[in-house]
Amino acid sequence: RKKNYFFTCMKFNELLQKRYSAVFIAPDGIENVHEYASRRRQFLSRVKMPVVLSGVLREPGTEEEFYSTWCRLVQDPAFLYFTGVNQPGCYLWLDPNASNAEREILFLPQKDSFLEFWNGVRLGVGAPQDEAEACALTGFQKVLDAKDFPAFVKKKLQEMDGPELGMIYSPEFLEDHHYKFFSEVSIWCEQYQKKIENVTELHFQDRFILSQLQIRDLKRATKYTGNAFKTCLSCLKTFKTEQDLGLRLNYEMLKQSNSDLAFPTIVASGKNACCLHYVKNDEILEQGNLVLLDFGVRSGTVCSDISRTIPVSGKFSPLQKLIYSVVLETQEFHESQVAPGKDLLDLDAKAWEFLNQKLEEVLKKHNGSFKLLYDKRPHGISHFIGEEVHEGGLLPKKNRFHYCLQPGMLISNEPGVYGSFKAEIEGIVYEEILGIRIEDDLLVTEDGCVNISTEIPKKIEDLEEILQT
Repeated sequence: RKKNYFFTCMKFNELLQKRYSAVFIAPDGIENVHEYASRRRQFLSRVKMPVVLSGVLREPGTEEEFYSTWCRLVQDPAFLYFTGVNQPGCYLWLDPNASNAEREILFLPQKDSFLEFWNGVRLGVGAPQDEAEACALTGFQKVLDAKDFPAFVKKKLQEMDGPELGMIYSPEFLEDHHYKFFSEVSIWCEQYQKKIENVTELHFQDRFILSQLQIRDLKRATKYTGNAFKTCLSCLKTFKTEQDLGLRLNYEMLKQSNSDLAFPTIVASGKNACCLHYVKNDEILEQGNLVLLDFGVRSGTVCSDISRTIPVSGKFSPLQKLIYSVVLETQEFHESQVAPGKDLLDLDAKAWEFLNQKLEEVLKKHNGSFKLLYDKRPHGISHFIGEEVHEGGLLPKKNRFHYCLQPGMLISNEPGVYGSFKAEIEGIVYEEILGIRIEDDLLVTEDGCVNISTEIPKKIEDLEEILQT
């Protein structure tokens, strides 16, 4: 049995690497096939009605002629979570009431040799060999033609005993592919007197809890992110602009990973750090300024998300050190509060209260003052991390973060301050506009949490020691 399994793994990897390119996410080979199948089984054990799901329907940028050569495909996270298939034009049928192969059916486009001439070999249907290879790679027992999907669903709606069909979508995003797909399927359901049940929250109840394979990938992603950051720290003095630093940081992350960046890297120096999603990333790194970095990379399908704020000159000024210490202390306070059963919004409110109170105390002690660019809180201190760097985007905004924590969830820990600050330190008055954010990733455990990014330097003395070597 071991010999046969080894042979199967070898054939799987040979098929994936030699014939297909970036169409099935399987950094750990056949182990990922079992992972995706396990997720489908878990979801099917909880849902009561058939569910349909659409991946990204077309190549990115194809709506705009000038844009088509500039985009890479990033599959819809829900579809990727269940299938691992990273190509457009695919659908999924899940039916907890069916038996055997009819419970999970993957719909793929027909093979197109001319398209493959341009973009590489794709998963698809056509010849029996194509369908056999698709089944072997993805773990589905049944693969059908995507062009037959509408007729298939209509036939199922006509035959269904129950009144409901499940879908994953958000009524708050009317232009995304989920809602467009929902609108199309709604017409079919009306025809057969069926109604659509939104199963998005049910999906995220599973998806928020990370598997051991996902946790392993997240630790890899965090390691890659940390390695890249430490490399950039050691040669910070060689960078002249935000762009220099950002390009090197991206390079160091990507050369280790089997995937891509988790999101566009932010490199914001001086006053630019007060723009939360700063994108210019090309100004001169000036001595005396701080530079805020927000960066992360994927491993497999999951993301790291890290922020660090460092002094361009290699040493924090007394005022920078004072304000940075408040943010760092808030981060440590928040981490100490995270535990199963805690509500994320309540934790967030307590952390911001702690930060603002600490800021007032510290500056009062130093005859100082401050003016923030926001009212009490500029952003959440925590968000979920997983298949998306901001996991849970399809959930309603009013309760997206109103979740009790459970073991296996991964959340960010990213307090920050943005504004003008003034303080008297050892007889000298300092005044500066500062943006400071520090972010780690916390894995919720049975009795608290574990900081999986603890190896990435953030203490003042550690940063200065590396920067001045």
